[in-house]
Amino acid sequence: MPEKTDQQRHRHHRGRRGGRPPGFNREVYRRRNLVERCFNQLKSFRGIATRYEKTATSYEAAVTLASLLLWA
Repeated sequence: MPEKTDQQRHRHHRGRRGGRPPGFNREVYRRRNLVERCFNQLKSFRGIATRYEKTATSYEAAVTLASLLLWA
């Protein structure tokens, strides 16, 4: 996805301060991305996305079942 021109100008204006933060860790970011993609796949199940179940126990069971279906 191309970067917007105003963002490029802003980054250029900031100079060396305009890049990634100094604490950026590529491995941690990859793991975070993996977890976020997993949550997005779980939300493709309508009952989980809309919190159809009323009790916490049944919601947890639905999330467990959906996780097993995705894993299998």
